[in-house]
Amino acid sequence: MRMVDLIEKKRDGFELSTEEIQFIVTGYTKGEIADYQMSAFLMAVYFKNMSERERADLTIAMANSGDQIDLSAIDGIKVDKHSTGGVGDTTTLVLGPLVAACGVPVAKMSGRGLGHTGGTIDKLEAIEGFHVEITSEEFIKQVNDIKLAVVGQSGNLTPADKKLYALRDVTATVNSIPLIASSIMSKKIAAGADAIVLDVKTGEGAFMKTEEDARELAHAMVGIGNSTGRKTMAIISDMSQPLGFAIGNALEVKEAIETLQGKGPEDLTELCLVLGSQMVVVGGKAETLEEARAMLEEVIANGKALEVMKQFIEAQGGNPAVVDDVNLLPQAKFVTEVPSEQDGYISFMEADEIGTAAMVLGAGRATKESEIDLAVGIVLNKKVGDRVEKGESIATIYSNTEELAECMKMLYNSIEYSSEPVDKVQLISALITD
Repeated sequence: MRMVDLIEKKRDGFELSTEEIQFIVTGYTKGEIADYQMSAFLMAVYFKNMSERERADLTIAMANSGDQIDLSAIDGIKVDKHSTGGVGDTTTLVLGPLVAACGVPVAKMSGRGLGHTGGTIDKLEAIEGFHVEITSEEFIKQVNDIKLAVVGQSGNLTPADKKLYALRDVTATVNSIPLIASSIMSKKIAAGADAIVLDVKTGEGAFMKTEEDARELAHAMVGIGNSTGRKTMAIISDMSQPLGFAIGNALEVKEAIETLQGKGPEDLTELCLVLGSQMVVVGGKAETLEEARAMLEEVIANGKALEVMKQFIEAQGGNPAVVDDVNLLPQAKFVTEVPSEQDGYISFMEADEIGTAAMVLGAGRATKESEIDLAVGIVLNKKVGDRVEKGESIATIYSNTEELAECMKMLYNSIEYSSEPVDKVQLISALITD
């Protein structure tokens, strides 16, 4: 096989065989195919797309390019969840204990964050003593014992994806549905999941800005998952405003605990119940989404989900007392209210700008080398559709500095008002199972 022939074949809109896709991925991973040839191939895919079979083959080839996590020693159907990201996305911290409490094993690998706040790993490390470096044997035993463990990502998962993503980033080929879908799904498959639930975000604070694009991506990923033998479901959810109220690491842990107590924000609670219902169904513990939701509501009401959270924290070296006393989490020195500059109804909140305001405080990383301040962040007091009076607090800033001019300016710039009542944002717009 010659790479130039495969570039030409895809350029002209023909399907590549399984063997041809494997040749491309293996050759590029090993350095046998040059960047300039792979760039040409990626652009051909960008314009000519890929069939569902090609997408599945690309995903499997990328998953097979590095380590494969073997979770076969864990009892039951191992379910993973992936969100395409957003501001205040605390769902993993809630869903892990919630779904585990229903008997579904959640063996999760998560990463650190680059952007608004830390990733799931950073957030968990806001709990004193919590660590994510455990051996494979400890990981498997913990999931078998309490149905939940979260560890940092392996260094050699999907090396093909790492190389391809870096190249896509500098060749204007990031926004390609088959390339995005195979990138995400290859990591999930390599991480050993039997079943996968996807939360595809849409709106100003999301990667996919339109619902049409989000639906196309969700269908692509569900198609890949199901065609590679992983039961897969997806939802389309709104990220035009931050999810929940908290943006910041310790603040989001606090909000997750409150949600498991049944006292969390309405939108975060609802999203976790919808995603959790899918996880319980694909995990084989319920026949229908309605039955699964009732199970989730029960483990919140009877405290079982909260108890799993304590067991999970203790098993990974953290202080479980934080669940009963959230003041044990890192605390910011300064708490500052952000008063509304006018009367009216909040009509728009630019999620990305609010997230960046939290990053300015130190809640996230501008570069991989940046240090995160786990205590700082922003808690919203109002969301789209809420009535607000001039001088009323629309947000609370938690900071370790009194220099807040830039953060304040960004918050004010991110919010728009209407003199007329505004509808609440529709949180979930679609459920995709095929």
